[in-house]
Amino acid sequence: MTENNLLPSGLPRIETLEMRGIVKRFPGVLANDRVDFDVKATEIHALLGENGAGKSTLMKILYGLYQPEEGEIFLNGNLIQIDSPTDSINYGIGMIHQHFMLVDNITVAENVALGLKSSREPRMDLDVVSERIRELADKYGLQVHPNAIISKLAVGERQRVEIIKALYRGAALLVLDEPTAVLTPQEVDDIFVIFRQMAADGHALIFISHKLDEITALTDRVTVLRDGRAIGTVQTADVTKIDLANMMVGREVLMERVRPPREIGDVRLKIDNVSAENEDGQTILKNASFEIQSGEIVGVAGVSGNGQRPLARTIAGLHEVSEGTITLEGRDVTNLLPTQMYDIGLSYIPEERMHDGVVKDFSVAENFILQDHGRKPYSNGIFLNFKYIAEHARQLISDFNVKTPSSDTPAKNLSGGNIQKLILARELARNPHVLIAAQPTRGVDIGATEYIHNQLLKQRSEGLATLLISEDLDEVKALSDRIVVLFGGEIMGIVNNDEITIEELGLMMAGEKREMVE
Repeated sequence: MTENNLLPSGLPRIETLEMRGIVKRFPGVLANDRVDFDVKATEIHALLGENGAGKSTLMKILYGLYQPEEGEIFLNGNLIQIDSPTDSINYGIGMIHQHFMLVDNITVAENVALGLKSSREPRMDLDVVSERIRELADKYGLQVHPNAIISKLAVGERQRVEIIKALYRGAALLVLDEPTAVLTPQEVDDIFVIFRQMAADGHALIFISHKLDEITALTDRVTVLRDGRAIGTVQTADVTKIDLANMMVGREVLMERVRPPREIGDVRLKIDNVSAENEDGQTILKNASFEIQSGEIVGVAGVSGNGQRPLARTIAGLHEVSEGTITLEGRDVTNLLPTQMYDIGLSYIPEERMHDGVVKDFSVAENFILQDHGRKPYSNGIFLNFKYIAEHARQLISDFNVKTPSSDTPAKNLSGGNIQKLILARELARNPHVLIAAQPTRGVDIGATEYIHNQLLKQRSEGLATLLISEDLDEVKALSDRIVVLFGGEIMGIVNNDEITIEELGLMMAGEKREMVE
């Protein structure tokens, strides 16, 4: 084998990988319909499509988690069979998952060595592993210490450990599943440098992202999937973000969000020096203070794990306030029960939609009335009013464009975007005065995102006070009037959206304080 066929690691590189005519069916769904896809050494190839378009299914076939009914996979022109992730890894294919697959309470080296054979069984070759980690870290700028405990690492550092783990196992082709979802803008820039270096060294990269800015900035080619079919493969340099969005959705998509002039009303929600602790007594939210008025969207920006979740759950009555007060509609609601908060006019879209937002085995209709099933007109005493519930569900399905076979369909059978629309419909149908929207479009495709954004802006115009918590800075910038930035559970600043750049927000998200606005 010539030097040109080797990666800098000395391992063979993948010149081409082709998936031809891939067909995968699930009950009632044709997930992949004769899909062709290929990726080459030295290129970054984006896989783009709405939720349910077939991206994840196609990559799970490549990684050996699913078996196709039809189709073939060729590696460097040779037909191969991938029956399991072990086969995939042995062929030099690795995957970086959106949610890190790391064990928190052990070291970087121990995580990398897990599952690998050792010359000193049952002990690990941690000295050998650590030395190789240092080599990879130096080569690609993936600076992490082999002896660092995972739980002590920042989010960006954990991402680097995932990449090192894949490279250590000899991955010549890397599938990157939403790899920037939890990173600051500066960390995204850093990781892109690493990806480009990997491609330049001969790796083949498949990049899955909902963020069109990232795709146009990073990738060489884009393959778009829609309804299980490959719509086309294009050179990234030859298309615009609007072109890609239209290919994804099959219609014209409005990329810009227009925030019309607003009429500011009374203060609906006030947070005054609120602190909260975790079960170990550690402060996870520190002296937070801000307020939201009627007709205003206040965004909360921050890297994942910096107090956003405690903030949302504390306001919603799901986490105890250790200090400070929360005022809703002029009433002190500190540490009231969630049902009491709802009665006063609060609605809540939780970030964990499947865990906290719906009961997945309940029907769509049943999920629409989760908080209100014991009240008229949904029930009369101990008896549910099934006729009214069914009519209510049909109306919300129509009004909020929830794609479901029927109102009796279990929520778990809906796509992520439609579950999110179900939750949005339920919470807005209660005509709240204050809405907490935590990660309302996380993992949601561009069509559903457009719809959810428009609904939030519509409600803003109608006087709703909204707290928007999102790790997507583009979303925060598109929708917010003012922005609260969190770092380590503490507010770094409250700024007017129109007076701050993405780069300045990124610095605040990394711990740089800024003067507050009134």
